[in-house]
Amino acid sequence: MSNDGGTTLQGTPNPEAPNPQLPIVQKLRIRYAKRGRMRFTSHRDFARAFERAIRRAALPIAHSSGYSPHPKISYAGASPTGAASEAEYLEIGLIRAMEPAEVQAALDEALPTGLDIIDVVVSPGGPLADLLQGSRWFIELPEVSAEAAAAAVETFLARDEVLVERMMKKGLRTFDCRDAVIRLRVDERSGTDGCAILDVVVRHDIPSVRPDDVITGLRTLCGLPIEKAPLATRSDQGPLDVQNGTVGDPLATGRDAP
Repeated sequence: MSNDGGTTLQGTPNPEAPNPQLPIVQKLRIRYAKRGRMRFTSHRDFARAFERAIRRAALPIAHSSGYSPHPKISYAGASPTGAASEAEYLEIGLIRAMEPAEVQAALDEALPTGLDIIDVVVSPGGPLADLLQGSRWFIELPEVSAEAAAAAVETFLARDEVLVERMMKKGLRTFDCRDAVIRLRVDERSGTDGCAILDVVVRHDIPSVRPDDVITGLRTLCGLPIEKAPLATRSDQGPLDVQNGTVGDPLATGRDAP
């Protein structure tokens, strides 16, 4: 009897499955960052770089069965191309258990500078994506003063809806980005040359509201005087506390896993 078409319930390859593979014995959840020029790395580019890093680090990655086996890597909540991030997540399956710290060091060494492994924990089970309910972003606004940003933020928060447009796979779509914004304020810090920085917490809805959607709404409907492209950095991604406007750590439950 087979549990996934490729391995038996006893944990050995099923000879009747095409190209049978060894079963997963450990799942690890990984937090990584996209920094500097690597913020322009697309999700597809990162996936290729990560698979190369897996091979270079000689990790015992599990593979799917079938005629075209692929490594057991699950991505969740990837940031848009052009945005920096300190809170990207994925999960891998291994055919041999390893220490999370060993995996972190090996992958960090194998990945290019700017794609950096921040944390690795053993998965406690359940879908990782279910824990990624919201994100916190810091958005630097070149040549925009804190006063001008605060005025636009006040207008944004006072509105019942902020309709924006975005080109998607099925064409141009209009949607409300106001409802997904749980918190929006001007940060106490200042950015390059004293420019304003926005502190934004958004709920992960469908369609997902991105930093550029919030900026579009602030510019077109709320009077934000921005001419140069902003720099968005995701600082956190995880469980969302709507009441307090905070984003938790999705790896917290895995730190004590065996």
